[in-house]
Order: sequence, then structure tokens, then C-alpha cells
Amino acid sequence: MKITIGFKDKLLRVCFLLTFFFILIFQTDVQILSALPMNNYLGEIVIEELRLKVPADVKTSWLNAEKEIWEPWLSSQNGYLGRQLYWNKEKEEALILVNWKSKKLWKSIPMSEVNIIQENFEDNVKTALKVSENPFKLIYEGELSKDEL
Repeated sequence: MKITIGFKDKLLRVCFLLTFFFILIFQTDVQILSALPMNNYLGEIVIEELRLKVPADVKTSWLNAEKEIWEPWLSSQNGYLGRQLYWNKEKEEALILVNWKSKKLWKSIPMSEVNIIQENFEDNVKTALKVSENPFKLIYEGELSKDEL
């Protein structure tokens, strides 16, 4: 009888220790498992980043075309939160930061529609400057997210 009681006691301790270690190990993994789904980024605010070559002598025409063409169209887009326009005098470059409610909403805009607005923008600039080519060349296009800021 003493052997059975000692065995039961040891078995109970082993079960307790295994349960304790099981809970300890998987408790930390819960946080990791919560972080695994990568589709969470689709719901976070994202910033579209554009850099353009904007010579000083045509800066005013660029700003006017941005206000007349891009601003009204962007304002009508689902998920658009606003934008900031910056100009670097030394580099003669523009930085455009467009804030979107989510990457999903931003990327749901058909490229065909964006291309039409870009054509309207370029036509506006060419008419205003009386030139045959758009003087504003795209240097960089990318995105920033909350994690990267």
C-alpha cells in the first residue's frame, strides 16, 4: 500500500509540473500567435509618398495643377484623409504625402481612374506652361505605415 501511495504522489507532482510548464510555455506563444496574421496592415493608416522633380520656375504651375486637378479628385475618394505638399528649394523637388485610412481603401482605386486624372493633370500643366511635355518627373513612389514612422 505504501508503494501505491508514493507512486500516486509522484504521479500527481509530475502531472502538476507538466501542466505548469505547458501553461508557462504556451502563455508566451499566445502573444506570438496574435501577431502572426499579416492582414492586419490593411486596416491601418498608410501614407503614400511621392517625390517629383519640380523646377523653381514652374513651381507655381505645379501647385495650381495640384489644387485644380488632384485635390478635388482625391477629396472624393473613399479613405482619403488629406495630404501635405512640400518643396525643397535646393533640390528643386516636391514631396507629396497622401494620408489614407487604410491600404485596402487606397489600393482599391482603379489604376485606370488614377491614369485619367494624371493625364488631366499633365494636360493642365502643359497648357498653362505652353509646353509639349510634362516638366514634373516622378522620382520616387512608396508608402509609409505607422510602424515605420
